Amino acid sequence: MKSILRSIGKNHPALSGCGEAVEQAYQILLSSVNAGGKILVCGNGGSAADSEHIVGELMKGFQLKRPVAADFRSQLTAEFGETEGTFLADHLQGTIPAISLVSHVALMTAFINDVEATMVFAQQVLGYGKAGDCLLALSTSGNSANIVNAVKVAKVLGVRTIGFTGASGGKLTKLCDVCIQVPGDKTAVIQQYHQIVYHGLCAALEEALFNS
Repeated sequence: MKSILRSIGKNHPALSGCGEAVEQAYQILLSSVNAGGKILVCGNGGSAADSEHIVGELMKGFQLKRPVAADFRSQLTAEFGETEGTFLADHLQGTIPAISLVSHVALMTAFINDVEATMVFAQQVLGYGKAGDCLLALSTSGNSANIVNAVKVAKVLGVRTIGFTGASGGKLTKLCDVCIQVPGDKTAVIQQYHQIVYHGLCAALEEALFNS
């Protein structure tokens, strides 16, 4: 796991200064999942696509096979018989519970139209977030109002917060428990670095949770 995280800076020297923040983010994510928490993710534009990408890596196998637990397999076969139960077990994978807050189009558009656009992610954090959960907040500037408001609500609920920003950090630097400030001031460059970092975090979590 540590080798995965160290490889981020080794393979991408520009990210070497982010090592401590990435390690802290990993520890927060791992402790949250181990305690039964879930990971919420939000961002705008390209960062919205990254939010979906992150959840895709967490909710199914990423780099490792993730067979379901033996006791769950036994429960499936006991409930539905050997043939059907085995089929179900063989076609399920172990999961790291995560929700992309950018996916709920009907809710989001209704809230933007009827209430307040800058509160659209904060509303979902209020609905989903529980103490011990974790919010990944992606904003290349660190100042996106709907992301900042989501972090504020998360903090009051006891949801741990991890920011992904560019070099300046913006408002998220002071608000988040950990803020990963990748180098660069251009959106495309920042998002490319974000992908490297979150792939490393997803791989490290998977290694910790499913390679035992």
